Amino acid sequence: MDVEEQVILSLEAALNVRLDRSRFGLQAALLGAVPEFDSMAVVALLTNLEERFGFTVDDDEVDGSTFATVGSLASFVRAKLAA
Repeated sequence: MDVEEQVILSLEAALNVRLDRSRFGLQAALLGAVPEFDSMAVVALLTNLEERFGFTVDDDEVDGSTFATVGSLASFVRAKLAA
């Protein structure tokens, strides 16, 4: 399974919803576009990503741009995996 699919699975787990894969490609907006994606969902998502991929995210590593789109989130995960 590729990183993008794993990120979408993590989003689904954090938001407790099933996302329409036809609408959730790399360019799909997250912050401000998905009503369920609030600050608590961000924390749940980061926890899920840490567990799923086996890395740790420090507070100073993330900002709003990390969560702008599925693609930006996947890029963040790839960078963490490469580090």
